[in-house]
Amino acid sequence: MNKISCIICAYNEEKRIWLVLNALKDHPDISEVIVVNDGSTDDTTNIVEQYDFVKLISFEKNQGKSKAMSAGINAAQNDILMFLDADILTITPTEISELAKPVLENKADVTFSLRKNSLWIYRQLGLDFVSGERVIAKKYFDNQTEEMSSLPGFGVEVFMNRIIIKNKLRLQSIDWKNVLVARKSAKLGFWMGFKGELKMIRQIHKVASFKEMLTQNFELLKLVGKK
Repeated sequence: MNKISCIICAYNEEKRIWLVLNALKDHPDISEVIVVNDGSTDDTTNIVEQYDFVKLISFEKNQGKSKAMSAGINAAQNDILMFLDADILTITPTEISELAKPVLENKADVTFSLRKNSLWIYRQLGLDFVSGERVIAKKYFDNQTEEMSSLPGFGVEVFMNRIIIKNKLRLQSIDWKNVLVARKSAKLGFWMGFKGELKMIRQIHKVASFKEMLTQNFELLKLVGKK
């Protein structure tokens, strides 16, 4: 059976990343876990180093998620990749299995998570277009990581969406009914969190216009359940 390389990009996630790593420990579908520490200034590095199964890549300064993810992809040894955000809450090995299973069983080419606190409209549609939790074959990133690394920090998911749409990949959305992601307001406080959300939106729109974002949503929905 194929095994998966799991890539986690982390910036100042000392309070949360251990929850994700605990869910991955000894998981039968995961043979490699790579954490890219994107210039954290808190205790993230020391916490990750306590997990001897993790391959740690550290940036001295914060480079942004796109560059961190590119580094993780380039370091991965397996044919299938799982991407997890470092700030997921209440995740268990069950959710890891749910995300991996359709790809491992060749029932889908890519899976997205749909978290309990994904945006209301995403939950109504049944697909979170900017989900940070995905499983996809590494081959789709061949000759792509250099361009990916040059993107604004939060532009990587819409860049990945282009790859999925171009290749007409079979997509499944995995409903994580009990999984939450920590909002920036909870991590940074209301005003700093609000500014962080605005920064994220601006960076996304540097990669894709509002029109392209709408088009991506439509095209991805057409791929859900594709045979």
